Amino acid sequence: MIIIVAALEFATQEKRDEAVALTADVQRLTRFEEPGCFDYCFAPDPAEPTRIQVYELWENSECLAAHFEHPYYDRMASLLRGVGMVSSTNQAYLIEQGESVYTETGGKKTAFFQD
Repeated sequence: MIIIVAALEFATQEKRDEAVALTADVQRLTRFEEPGCFDYCFAPDPAEPTRIQVYELWENSECLAAHFEHPYYDRMASLLRGVGMVSSTNQAYLIEQGESVYTETGGKKTAFFQD
C-alpha cells in the first residue's frame, strides 16, 4: 500500500473553499473508478484556513503511476491551478503492514505491530 499525504496552500480561505467544492466530483470519480484507489480525499484544514489536507491510499506503485496518466489527475491539477493554488508539499509512504488503532472491544491499544 502507498499513502500520499500533502498540503495545498491557497491565497485565501475563499479560494481554498472554492477548490474543495470544484474538485469534489473528481475526488469521488477517482476514488470509485480508478483501479487500486482505496481513498482520495482533499479536505479543508480546520486549523489553517488557507490549506487543503490531502490523503490518498493506493494499492501499489503501478496503480499510483497509472493515476498520474489518468484524465482525472489532469482534471484535478487543472482545477487547482485555475483556483490559484499557491504551493504544495507532498510525500509518499510505502506501507508494508497495517492494523487497527483500537482493540477488538474498542479499547485503546498500548502497543502496535507486536505480533
